[in-house]
Amino acid sequence: MIDNNQLLRFTTAGSVDDGKSTLIGRLLYDSKSIFEDQLEAIENTSRKKGHDGVDLALFTDGLKDEREQGITIDVAYRYFTTPKRKFIIADTPGHIQYTRNMVTGASTANAAIILVDARHGVIEQTKRHSFIASLLHIPHLIVCINKMDLVNYSEEAYNKVINQFEEFSSKMLVKDIRFIPISALKGDNVVHRSERMEWYQAAPLLGTLETLHISSDINKIDARFPVQTVLRPQNDTHRDYRGYAGRMASGVLRVGDEITVLPSGFISKIKSIDTFEKSLNEAYAPMSVSITLEDDIDVSRGDMIVRSNNKPDTSQDIEAMLCWLNSTPSKPRAKYSIHHTSNEQKAMIKEVVYKYDINTLDRHSDDDELRMNDICRVRIRTTKPLMVDSYRDNRTTGSIILVDDATNETVAAGMVV
Repeated sequence: MIDNNQLLRFTTAGSVDDGKSTLIGRLLYDSKSIFEDQLEAIENTSRKKGHDGVDLALFTDGLKDEREQGITIDVAYRYFTTPKRKFIIADTPGHIQYTRNMVTGASTANAAIILVDARHGVIEQTKRHSFIASLLHIPHLIVCINKMDLVNYSEEAYNKVINQFEEFSSKMLVKDIRFIPISALKGDNVVHRSERMEWYQAAPLLGTLETLHISSDINKIDARFPVQTVLRPQNDTHRDYRGYAGRMASGVLRVGDEITVLPSGFISKIKSIDTFEKSLNEAYAPMSVSITLEDDIDVSRGDMIVRSNNKPDTSQDIEAMLCWLNSTPSKPRAKYSIHHTSNEQKAMIKEVVYKYDINTLDRHSDDDELRMNDICRVRIRTTKPLMVDSYRDNRTTGSIILVDDATNETVAAGMVV
């Protein structure tokens, strides 16, 4: 049974003009999630462009440049609700130079929709985006084989694309891959079952999204609480209050639990768990709370509160998969700021272990310069220890970003291995 309030975040990706924005527009339009004034504005724009009907892609193409050029150049977020579930959609770009935005759009997603043009099949960008979805350990992958109307709703064309994708995806680490034949333009198998593809008997896309089981995707075992700030109100009501505020990254913490503060190693017990409205007996991801301890110990921003019998790795040497996001290539042993949960410090890329060829998923270890959109495994050295889990086990404490101090630009996003 699906909880009516359960939120599903999903991202859409694929090659240019595979129909991502049109698909999202169709989802919003057919599920009646468009406000009347939005619909009126889109209808007017569509008429000015000379379209016979509503240009569904305009529901997500929010930037001025996008509308003028007809392409999506940034991650566009949309929200909608059905009686069964709430949704947040990230429409990510298909152009190769915008692959970095796909990393941003997909990093918090429960599911990824990969669009494939039924006429062209699996191409390089399809592979790149599917591999990034696998790298980000998105639990559910839905491959929508679009533009079925242009291949006469052929089951043979559908199966051909499935075979291409399965041949490629056998090297990827995704447990749940589903295939749906659709026509975003005509509405087949998006919200409603298609009468033109009787050979496809499974649920349409919306029905699939509404019934995806995501509760087990959350790490409920490893209690991790990165401290964002120390609360010292010093007013009459809370004169001696000293709380540590942050957001539960994973797991559960309860009043009375024995905890360890990392990296110092100080041990204490949880005295109280507070929110603005009330005190609680327990906190779990992704709740934002303030925690007080029974002992007066030194805790500051960037520290992590964990259960004493379940600790993350604490190390200055980290191995991670990086996606290079910057147009300026990396320099050997260059120094960057590394951001991890609420922690920030200096770091250096010690070694590029290997880089991936996105087309074949082969590894190459003879090139140590990182360029835009490169995906590679690296060894990083930090000035102080970081408290990390593998990204596979914990997408919050297993993720990092690198920032160039000179330009303040984010140059890479990383997943701890």
